[in-house]
Amino acid sequence: MPLFRYFIQLSFLGTRYHGWQIQPNAVTVQSVLDNNLSALLGEEIRVTGAGRTDTGVHARFFMAHFDTSHARLHRKEKMVYSLNGMLPGDIAVQKIIPVKPDAHARFHAASRTYEYLLSREKDPFLTGLAHFYYGTLDLRAMREATRWLTGEHNFKAFSRSHTQVKTYICRVTEAEWLEHDHRLIFRITADRFLRNMVRAIVGTMIETGKGRILSNEWQRIMDSEDRSLAGASAPAHGLYLTRIEYPPEIYL
Repeated sequence: MPLFRYFIQLSFLGTRYHGWQIQPNAVTVQSVLDNNLSALLGEEIRVTGAGRTDTGVHARFFMAHFDTSHARLHRKEKMVYSLNGMLPGDIAVQKIIPVKPDAHARFHAASRTYEYLLSREKDPFLTGLAHFYYGTLDLRAMREATRWLTGEHNFKAFSRSHTQVKTYICRVTEAEWLEHDHRLIFRITADRFLRNMVRAIVGTMIETGKGRILSNEWQRIMDSEDRSLAGASAPAHGLYLTRIEYPPEIYL
């Protein structure tokens, strides 16, 4: 029986999940999606995600792929509607997209974009969805520090300790702070990210905003490859995966 491969685009609030990837004795986004897709299609489905997200991290845009014996799923109008009716309210599917048999949600991702949301005022509509920071931050110094991030660098100083990776080199194409009323948004785009990397960068940025780490010290921290020289990781609930780019040739 031939198998057909699809990408599935979704978004989720990570608050009550232990991240994306299946773990024993824990509820994850992947396990919930697997179970509901399997029930809907009447066969065992195992999705492969674009990457891991830590416990409590959100995704406005996430992509995964799966194989099924069902053809033309993307043309069945009720497919997405039915799946969303089965999924809990904090997971939503937007699209099911046919792709080539070797298309891979993780390995074919050309870039990913994350945003970190920081609130400088108590906001009941952002509870659990942004990191509330009470105090003055020097936004100019934080923006100046972003210049050390763009380009190809070793980000071991901002990686979770004992992470098993072949390289700590990442190529960052965008890093900026945006300001909207009492909210600050840190946006970063790269070809790949290390575990805990964005949260460690934001935590160090906060130390820069407080004047504890000067913007011209960032190069020394990055060159050291020493996680202990960077700031503490910012809380997970302020982090969002917002975009993943793929080469157009993987689509049918």
